[in-house]
Amino acid sequence: MRNDTATASAVLALTGGPANVRHVTHCLTRLRLTVADPAAVDEEALRALPGVLGVIGAGTPSLQVVLGPGVVDTVTAEVERQLAAGAGAVEASKGSDPTPQKGVLAAALRRIANVFVPLIPALIGCGILAGVNGLLTNAGWLPGLTPALAAIASGFMALIAVFVGYQTAKEFGGTPILGGAVAAVIVYPGVAKVTAFGVHLSPGQGGVLGALAAALLATRIEKWCRGRLPGALDVLFTPTVTVLVAGLATLYGLMYAAGAVATAIGTGANWLLTTTGPFAGLILGGLFLPLVMLGLHQALIPIHTTLIEQQGYTVLLPLLAMAGAGQVGGALAVYVRLRHDTTLRTTIRSALPAGLLGVGEPLIYGVSLPLGRPFVTACVGGAAGGGFVGFFALLGEKVGATAIGPSGWALFPLLTGNQGPAPAIAIYAGGLLTAYATGFAATLAFGFPRGTTRGTVPPVTDRAPAGSA
Repeated sequence: MRNDTATASAVLALTGGPANVRHVTHCLTRLRLTVADPAAVDEEALRALPGVLGVIGAGTPSLQVVLGPGVVDTVTAEVERQLAAGAGAVEASKGSDPTPQKGVLAAALRRIANVFVPLIPALIGCGILAGVNGLLTNAGWLPGLTPALAAIASGFMALIAVFVGYQTAKEFGGTPILGGAVAAVIVYPGVAKVTAFGVHLSPGQGGVLGALAAALLATRIEKWCRGRLPGALDVLFTPTVTVLVAGLATLYGLMYAAGAVATAIGTGANWLLTTTGPFAGLILGGLFLPLVMLGLHQALIPIHTTLIEQQGYTVLLPLLAMAGAGQVGGALAVYVRLRHDTTLRTTIRSALPAGLLGVGEPLIYGVSLPLGRPFVTACVGGAAGGGFVGFFALLGEKVGATAIGPSGWALFPLLTGNQGPAPAIAIYAGGLLTAYATGFAATLAFGFPRGTTRGTVPPVTDRAPAGSA
């Protein structure tokens, strides 16, 4: 039986105690800790904890403990509770990270991800309901229920700009409700009456990108006002000036600019798949694992959300999900080839279920990356699966996901496309099988150094560097 309280207590103890933890947050699968003294972290003991699927960033101030979907939410909450209750504990916050980051780009992507990651559960829930409603509508079943399901599934997406604005202000140090208030201008039906430069606005124009920009501007204005107004005036004028100035800038500038960018994203994604389908699939499926390893995949979250808002689904996620399938195929090949490496085979057995459901970190950091070559051959498998899905896009059969977050088998309930869910599911399944088979075959043929004949490989310390061939 899972004990999240014990897991949280053990994680804190093995990361140097509460006083060593400066900041706590999480994404869909990882508990993210900023520690004052990286040397105080016991990486090996942390990896050995029951329920811990992997450890990333050991030896650096930014430590990530891979726990998996669902588990990470409750463990993070428990870590924060214990930090708040502990004597001398450093403040834990889900807001911005006070520790300076080495990479400006990585820090910016992380903060943007922090805006969108809390929205993923609602995207998943509403996406599944939208898929169920589509099936019921197409089959003509339960006609009295489908309007209610449509309202439930669509309500969140109709107001997603407000939630993005709220989360943006929260992440960047503003008042969340003011960020939401400014972003609400974007979806207000009355903006259709606003004319600027001879052009009428449309409700929702600019979408989540406009909401992100509007809330960022509102946060800057709010901070500027609070540093210049005395307390009595601050209460009245700061929120008024923030909403007024940021609201006008949103109506007469940001909505147009963000709308143009959002349109370009949708047009570009469609052009990419309908014009260069297999090639685009090869590139996206083949390079996604390195992007995940470097944390650069976070830049895709606003793009996915924009495509879902525009078209009802993102055509990029099914292609990118092929990377995880290639990883599964590669891990199976390692399991078959290294029959006498009992430790590695145990790791693969425990990590495969998570890998099949789209949680790839345990296999990446526990198997393929330490071995080196299997990481490259797993990418080959992902490229093959992406090319398969991209080929059908070139033929006019697009596969999309109505929500972000899940991949692997967990993505099946969220699949749809321009021809409906049934063809999309069939093509996606074919892509998974292609990625599994190619990742397995490529790893079996090229994933091991010459001379590996006894079913074992050198210890981790002697293995090839990550990603080496």
